[in-house]
Amino acid sequence: MLTRIDHIGIACHDLDVTVEFYRRTYGFTVFHEEINEEQGVREAMLKINETSDGGASYLQLLEPTREDSAVGKWLAKNGEGVHHIAFGTADVDGDSEAIRDKGVRVLYDEPRIGSMGSRITFLHPKDCHGVLTELVTAASRKADASDAH
Repeated sequence: MLTRIDHIGIACHDLDVTVEFYRRTYGFTVFHEEINEEQGVREAMLKINETSDGGASYLQLLEPTREDSAVGKWLAKNGEGVHHIAFGTADVDGDSEAIRDKGVRVLYDEPRIGSMGSRITFLHPKDCHGVLTELVTAASRKADASDAH
């Protein structure tokens, strides 16, 4: 089942300005950056710590690349701030089905590719006490700081 908090997603207007805030204020550095065309976001993963299951916990900073993306629409409505929480799991397929069987709406029929090659799905916030919740199975290859670009 769920093993850790994988990341907390934070929507922002300007990724570079937000990264600099977290660097200057907390000393966090960018572990990985990418653009996810399907989701319409430019993102930076800031690694917080390693976890006992071999994974890690991150802050995921999200800047929309399109106004019509889910993050773009959310940002226009809510402003900058926490967008979602993501839990790590070894089996996103099995855990999402088990959660669906408990009456929680799973937003994707099949998990999609997320940050750093992970497999992801989301749970409907109305079924999760107002919290958009993501389930993440990390890619088998461990990324390292040299993967940041």
